[in-house]
Amino acid sequence: MQPWIHLATATAPQGDTLRLLRRGDEFSIRLEGGNELMNSRLGGSEEALATYALELLAGHAAPCVLIGGLGMGFTLRAALSVAPPDARLIVSEIVPDLIDWASQHMAEVFGECLGDPRVEIRTGDVGAEISGSRGAFDAILLDVDNGPDGLTRADNDALYGRAGLLSARRALTSGGVLAIWSATHDPTFTKRLSESGFGVNARTVRASRAKRGSRHTIWTAVRSGI
Repeated sequence: MQPWIHLATATAPQGDTLRLLRRGDEFSIRLEGGNELMNSRLGGSEEALATYALELLAGHAAPCVLIGGLGMGFTLRAALSVAPPDARLIVSEIVPDLIDWASQHMAEVFGECLGDPRVEIRTGDVGAEISGSRGAFDAILLDVDNGPDGLTRADNDALYGRAGLLSARRALTSGGVLAIWSATHDPTFTKRLSESGFGVNARTVRASRAKRGSRHTIWTAVRSGI
């Protein structure tokens, strides 16, 4: 078996050290110490995050979609594959180095998606993007940290707590979709979404496109009311 080769290191705003590794055509982003955050061969559930949300926007003219977290681009590429030609996809990534890695070390993984005219990449905190918006997005897709039970950023509680969910609701258009990826299922979070003014559906999805491996959870929450 080929050894892992270390390609680059980045420091996240909260001080966490991220390492980019490659083994053949496989890429891995890990926390210092070995905990793997993402792998280029395991993007099935992240892709489902986009397809489930965009299905609910069928018929929307020129939908505007905010994607929280670039990662390895699974969610972005899946969204591009089903979004209409007049869609606008805004990706908010808090670690600038990940954007550089996408166009340099992982260019073969990302392909042409970063140059798609529908795509805008912004460096910054998706939470700030959400809290500063009112009725701006038809969908918000959050693949940030490990979901509501985050590994790396305590600040992610501001996204998934009640205040954060109400902020997301305000940032959505009427009938807009909040879609959230999580490494684990959390019935308490499902209840919190419902209590925050969303119609909620939680689904379990395999990490691998081959329907094998870990099971992840995708919540699609549709903004109810005015």
